Amino acid sequence: MQREAQLKPLKDRAVDDLRVILAGGGTGGHVFPALAIAEEFVKRNSTTEVCFIGTKRGLESRVLKNGTFPIRFIDIEGIRGKGWRGVFRGALKIPQSMFQSWGILRGFDPHIVIGVGGYASGPAVFTAYLMGVTTAIAEQNALPGATNRILGRFAKRVFLTFSDESRVFPEKKVMVSGNPVRSDFIVEGEKKKEKTDTFTLLIFGGSQGASAINGAIIETLQYMEGIREGLKIIHQTGERDLEDVADAYKRHNIDAEVVPFIDDMARVCREADLLICRAGATSIAEITALGKAAIFIPFPFATGNHQELNAKTLVDAGAAEMIVEDDLSGRVLYEMIEKLYGNPASIATMEKMSKGLGNRKAASTIVDECLTVIGR
Repeated sequence: MQREAQLKPLKDRAVDDLRVILAGGGTGGHVFPALAIAEEFVKRNSTTEVCFIGTKRGLESRVLKNGTFPIRFIDIEGIRGKGWRGVFRGALKIPQSMFQSWGILRGFDPHIVIGVGGYASGPAVFTAYLMGVTTAIAEQNALPGATNRILGRFAKRVFLTFSDESRVFPEKKVMVSGNPVRSDFIVEGEKKKEKTDTFTLLIFGGSQGASAINGAIIETLQYMEGIREGLKIIHQTGERDLEDVADAYKRHNIDAEVVPFIDDMARVCREADLLICRAGATSIAEITALGKAAIFIPFPFATGNHQELNAKTLVDAGAAEMIVEDDLSGRVLYEMIEKLYGNPASIATMEKMSKGLGNRKAASTIVDECLTVIGR
C-alpha cells in the first residue's frame, strides 16, 4: 500500500506537523534529487509529511510506485520541440493542470512547495505562489531551463548546483547548494567494494536509456574476445533497445545482465569497476558521491552543451574519461575500456579523484534553508 493512503486528513494533523510538496520529475535527473530532499526532510523529523506532484508518464510514477512517498498526478506535457500542434495541445492543458494543482495543494495544505524541474513543476509551483504558499526551486544544470527561469521570479529561494554565472536569477534568492544525492548513494559510498577477480562494467544511458550508447556497445562487442573471460557486464538499456542489446550479447557469446531499468542503482554502481554513461548533473553527483571511475559519453543536444562541460570537469580532475558522440564508435570505445581494464592503478586514481569532487551535503543544505525560510 502506498503512503498516499496513509496521509492524515487535515483535521487529524497536529499543529506542528510539517508538510512539504516536491513537484516535477519526468527523468531521473529531476526525480532522484527530489527523492534526496524528501529523505532529508523525513530524516530530520519522522512526522514530516512529504507528497510528490508529477505526471503518470514521468519516471516518478515508476520510482514511487512502491509507496516510499505518496504521489498525486496532474495532466501536463512539454511543448518544446513539439511543433505547433503540440504547443497548442500543451497550452490547453495548463489551466487544467493548475486547477488540479490547486486541488492537491488545498487538500494537503503544505508549508512549502519545491519545484525540481520537469513538466509538473511549473503549474504546481506557480499555483502555490498564487495561493500564498512559500515556494522554492532546485536547478540541477549550469544552464537553467525555461520553466525554472520563469519560476525563479516567484520562488522564495533558488537552489543551484553550479554558480549562476549568467545572473539568470535574482542574487538575493540564490543559494549554491550542489545537487542532492539520495541517501543510499551516500551510504554505499562509505562502503568498500568487494575484491573479486572479475572486472565489472556498468553501462547505462540515464533512466530511459540512450540509443547512441546502446548502439556503440553493440558495435564494441566484436572486439571483446580478448577480455570477455574476466569481464562482467551489467547494462541498463531502457525499454526501447532492450531486445536488440540482449540479442547482441547472445550472438557474441558474452554473458551480460541486460535490464531496462535498475532499481538498486547505488549498490550496483558501488560494485562496478568502471561506468559508461551520460554526463547529466544528477549522474555526476551520484558517481562522485560513490567515488567511481567513468567513461562519459555526453548527450550532444543538452542545453548549452552542459553535459560535455559536466564531463570535462571530471576529466580535467583526472576522475574520468570522455568520448564525445561525434567521435563515438565501437573501436574507440573498446580501446578505452581495454586500457582501463588492464590498469587497476589508473582506476584507483580515478576513483580517488572522483570521490574528492563529491558533495554529500547538498540535500542537508537545501532542507536547512527551507526550514529557515518557513520559520521552522
